Amino acid sequence: DVVWLKANAVQIEHIKPQVDIYHLPSGRAMILPADGRVINLSCTHGNPSLVMSNSFSNQILAQIELFTKQGQYSIGIHTLPKILNEEVALVHLDYLGVKLEKLTLIQSAYIDVHPDGPFKQKDYRY
Repeated sequence: DVVWLKANAVQIEHIKPQVDIYHLPSGRAMILPADGRVINLSCTHGNPSLVMSNSFSNQILAQIELFTKQGQYSIGIHTLPKILNEEVALVHLDYLGVKLEKLTLIQSAYIDVHPDGPFKQKDYRY
C-alpha cells in the first residue's frame, strides 16, 4: 500500500533514481522501486516495440486460430501453428529492412519443407 507507506514513513531516502527507502516508526525500512509502479515499464525501457509487436501479434493469431477452429483443440496448452508464427515474423521483416527470398523447389526438397512454409520441421521448437 504505497499511500500508507508514504503517509507513515518517518523518513524517505532517495538512494538512486526510481529507488527509495521508506523508514518506518518501528525502525524497519522498505525499499520501494519505481514508486510502486510496474518496474518493467518504469525502471527500464521495457521491452522493445518490435518484441511487443511480435508477442501481441502471436497472441492475436492464437486467439483467431482458437475461435475459427472451435472444437479442434482440446483443453490444454498448445503451440501456435508454425505457419502462423512465421507469418508474424514475415510481416515484421520490413521493419528490420530485410527482404525474404522464396525457396526454390530444389531448396525446399533438400530441407524437406513446403516452399511456402512452414520452414521448420514438426518437432522443431522456436
